[in-house]
Amino acid sequence: MEITAIAKIENGFTSKFGVPRQSGLSSAVSRIVFEPAFRSPEALRGIEEFSHLWLIWDFSEAHGGGFSPTVRPPRLGGNKRVGVFATRSPFRPNSLGLSCVRLIKTELTHDKGTVLVVSGADLMNGTPVYDIKPYIPYADCIPDAAGGFADRFADYSVNVDIPPELRVCDEDTLREIIEILKNDPRPSYQSDPERIYNFEYKGWAISFAPCPGGLKVIGMEREGLK
Repeated sequence: MEITAIAKIENGFTSKFGVPRQSGLSSAVSRIVFEPAFRSPEALRGIEEFSHLWLIWDFSEAHGGGFSPTVRPPRLGGNKRVGVFATRSPFRPNSLGLSCVRLIKTELTHDKGTVLVVSGADLMNGTPVYDIKPYIPYADCIPDAAGGFADRFADYSVNVDIPPELRVCDEDTLREIIEILKNDPRPSYQSDPERIYNFEYKGWAISFAPCPGGLKVIGMEREGLK
């Protein structure tokens, strides 16, 4: 069976570090841009009737690792192994991801056809998308479902301190950066209180470090101006 990418994601997540661990944890906006062969407006007829969409996509930055029946989820500290099919680890036999995103609107462009503007994606910029399906509440929502070890982290968040002098980006970008940091992008097995972490988002280079009760941003600069 051959599988073909129908679209790619465009957003501000230009590196893996900082990408939300699950879909729906950030309000950051992404655009789904279709490949030329799939830019028919007919393929999207009726899609605006749905508030959310399922994306099937490629863990394109995790190829070549080979199959392992167990993995070490970051939220379990990186040292406890569980079965790969009991996780959403990117290191899978077929490296397929599944995410639910909110559809904000369709947008007709002059050079890329109709694109989908969505929020809540946990995909890195440029990630190939293989399929899009509507989220159907009566079938897809199971209120009493058990979430295994992930239930222990459903409400996980940390405090984020950004000094006033570093709040130099626009309000939407600042809010999105705070959301990213609230979910603590650090690997759980890294607990060095002196370590400085860095990530990139929407053309900004952000540095942060642990502080009492959470994380503190210590640097925010436009990429290329560092």
